[in-house]
Amino acid sequence: MSFLCELDRYLTLRRALGAVLSTEARIIRRFATFADSDGAQHVSTNLIMRWLESLPSASPGTRATRFRVARQFAEWLHGIDPRHEAPPRGLVPGHLQRVHPYIYSEAEIIAIIEQARTLPSVYGMRGLTCSTLFGLIAVTGLRIGEALGLDPADLDVEAGLLQVRHGKLGKERLLPLDRSVVQRLEGYGRERDRLLGRRPEAFFVTCEGHRLGDCGARYNFAHVCQQIGLRERQLYLRHGRGPRIHDLRHTFAVRTMLNWYRLGKDVGREMIKLTTWLGHADPAHTYWYLEAVPELLELASARITGATAEAETQ
Repeated sequence: MSFLCELDRYLTLRRALGAVLSTEARIIRRFATFADSDGAQHVSTNLIMRWLESLPSASPGTRATRFRVARQFAEWLHGIDPRHEAPPRGLVPGHLQRVHPYIYSEAEIIAIIEQARTLPSVYGMRGLTCSTLFGLIAVTGLRIGEALGLDPADLDVEAGLLQVRHGKLGKERLLPLDRSVVQRLEGYGRERDRLLGRRPEAFFVTCEGHRLGDCGARYNFAHVCQQIGLRERQLYLRHGRGPRIHDLRHTFAVRTMLNWYRLGKDVGREMIKLTTWLGHADPAHTYWYLEAVPELLELASARITGATAEAETQ
């Protein structure tokens, strides 16, 4: 059997049920490719464990995620053919822990965008697309999948609104944009259409006019970070380790919250707005930044201490 063919059926079914699978799809595809190259006819615990061992070393959380995703695919295959074996739950333990965010400085964000503009391609589309994409994520905090899922019609230039239709868990939201951001996006759209000679279906595209994919965006980001010294240079087109594209979203959230404290705003009230803006299903996911970033924790503690002292004097 071809695991890659079965994978396409599996992903089509999951997406029809509303699942957003950008990361999971990438993991399962790697497993399916390994299984096909191994000549396996059926999934087994041994096959999954050998696949895990073939991958680069990773944190316990990442390893557990890879196992969980492969196991879920194996369960689906077992439902079709009992000869497929799904490994027992908990075989690969790992505490799923959020990665500590890297907070970019303004200079680093500017350097990323400027370096992205220089990415070589025949028509210049690669540099144009990547610099605009990275800049948009930096100023809006969009998830990479949300940004890549945009279509030209999702930008309302007159109203200054961006419609995010492919949010996490299938949720949609509208983001009011600063006029300068709208102008940058509008300018990108005009130049994109000029280079292609037509209006594409996707907002962010490759030189061929296809929607830029998750892997392509992450590769270009890693390459740019290597060029400016945020990651060590790698051989064989490897990404290496270092700050991630998702950290642009973290940076947006953290800088927004820092600005509230410095301006003396009601953080509790503003946090509700930020939770909606970021598309978080649970406000706890937004409050996590207070624990993850020392400067925010210090400001929050100082605010609480000041409020307590003021109450005691009254």
